[in-house]
Amino acid sequence: MRILIVSATTLEIKPLIKHFTFEERVDAHMNRYSFNKLTLDVLTTGVGMVPTAYLMGKALMRHHYDAALNLGIAGCFDRNLELGEVVHITHDQFPELGSEQGEYFLSLIDLKLLEENYFPYKDGQLVNEMPLKSKTINNLRTVRSITVNRVHTTNKSIEKIRQRCNPATESMEGAAFLFACLAEDIPCAQIRSISNYVENHDTNRWSIPKAIENLNKVILQVLLE
Repeated sequence: MRILIVSATTLEIKPLIKHFTFEERVDAHMNRYSFNKLTLDVLTTGVGMVPTAYLMGKALMRHHYDAALNLGIAGCFDRNLELGEVVHITHDQFPELGSEQGEYFLSLIDLKLLEENYFPYKDGQLVNEMPLKSKTINNLRTVRSITVNRVHTTNKSIEKIRQRCNPATESMEGAAFLFACLAEDIPCAQIRSISNYVENHDTNRWSIPKAIENLNKVILQVLLE
């Protein structure tokens, strides 16, 4: 079984890679490993949806995968989720695509530039209805997310995005990954660990080491199933 593992940075999955056996360097962004009778292509995209979309497209054109995993940390809007908690993101979207009209925001659907159910969208969102089969993943809390170019750090912007999208988390790559997998009909899962709450930018309150540790423990369990 060949699995594509996608992460923005090596830092987020470094503890996981230590368990793998290196096989070859595929290109500047991808290394191939073996683990538990699996072939694992690890794609490090860099931060952001544009490099993620480009490198995902390139990888999926060159190789066949039985499944794909997007791994990383995430900011959290929902205080019911704990720092370090690992979640399965099943709904994602690009909330910045659209136009401002005074105090209001018009989405591509509002502007009649995108139909709600134009493939691979469903009701204007990217919905993972074909997740990777895994008991470990099934036990994770499922949440809705947004994928952004600019994280939210002011009370005004946070309240606006809550009213418009009601997300539990935000990342800078997730929806690009999900779009590519849905378009190519690849079973996938976006798994993220909560590193910080979405609030005024204060990195002293972040919990990145704990988030990375918990994320990698969960994914190791998934790969051992």
